[in-house]
Amino acid sequence: MSAIPLSTIDTAEEPPVNLWRDAWHRLKRNKLAIFGLIVIVILAFTAIFGPALTPYDYLSQDLASRNAPPSLAHFFGTDDLGRDVFSRIVFGTRTAFLVAVIVTFIAVVIGLLLGAIAGFFGNPFDRVIMWLTDVTMSVPNLLLVVVINASLKTPITRWMEAQYLATLNPFYRQTVWVDFILVFGSMALISWPPYARLVRAQVLSIRNRPYVMAAQALGLSNWIVILRYIVPNALGPLIVSVSAGLGTAMVLESAFSFLGVGVNPPTPSWGNMISDGLRVWQHYPHLLAAPAAVLGLASVAFSFLGDGLNDALNPRGSK
Repeated sequence: MSAIPLSTIDTAEEPPVNLWRDAWHRLKRNKLAIFGLIVIVILAFTAIFGPALTPYDYLSQDLASRNAPPSLAHFFGTDDLGRDVFSRIVFGTRTAFLVAVIVTFIAVVIGLLLGAIAGFFGNPFDRVIMWLTDVTMSVPNLLLVVVINASLKTPITRWMEAQYLATLNPFYRQTVWVDFILVFGSMALISWPPYARLVRAQVLSIRNRPYVMAAQALGLSNWIVILRYIVPNALGPLIVSVSAGLGTAMVLESAFSFLGVGVNPPTPSWGNMISDGLRVWQHYPHLLAAPAAVLGLASVAFSFLGDGLNDALNPRGSK
C-alpha cells in the first residue's frame, strides 16, 4: 500500500469557534432584528445630535401658528403654544434614551451584583436576596413610583430653592434634574429584580463546571472567580434581557410622564406629549399620532432586536 504524499494532505485548520462572531453571523440573517437595530441606531443618533440639527428650538413659541397641521415648515405640525412638534419629539428622543440607558445600567449593575452573590454563595445570602426580590416585584410599579415622587420631590425642590436664595447659584433653579433623579431612582428600584433572578439562575448552572472548580482549586478568591469566569459566561442571556429592558424602560418612562409622575413640562417627553395630545386628538390628531408612532416604533424595534439576539445567542432554543 503506497504512502500518501504529505503535499496532498490538507493541513489548513478551521478557524476557532467564537461565540460572538457566530452570534453576529446568525443575527445578520434575521431581517427583523437588523431592522430593529437600524431603527435603534437612528434613534440613538437622533438623541445625541438631533437637538442641534432641528429647525426650531423645542421651547420656541409662535402663537400665530398654534395647532398648525403638518407641513413643510413644520413636519409634524405645532402644538397649542405654537411649538414645533418635530423638534420636541427629537428632544424627547434624548429624554427617552437618557432615562432608558441610565435606568437599565443601574438596574443591571444591581441585579448582576445581587444575583451573582445569591447564586454563588448560596444561603443565607440567597434566601435574603430572593426575599428582597420577591418583595420588590410584589409592589405595584406605579404605586412605588408615585410614593417616591410624592414623598421626595417637594422636600428636594424646597431645599434647592433655599440653596438658590442663599447662594444665588442658577443651578439650583434647574428643577428638571429633580425629575430625572427621581425617575432614574424609582425606575431602577422596580427594574432590577428580573436581572437578579436571571443572573442567579445562570450562576447556579455555571458554578459547578470544571473550569470554575479548577480556578477555585488554584486558590483564586471567590470574587476573582465570579468576575473572571462566571460573569462573562452569564452575559449571553443578560444581553438579550437588557435589549428588551431598554425598550421597556422607554415605555415605562413615557407611561409615568403620561400620568404626571415622570419628566414634567417644559422638558419634552414622549409621554407628556401623548398626554397633551390625548386631550385634543379629535380636533388635532397629529399632536397624538406623532409621539405615539415614534414610541411604538422604538418599542417594536427593541422587541425585534431582543428576539434576534435571543435566537443568535441561544441557537438551540431558536425555532
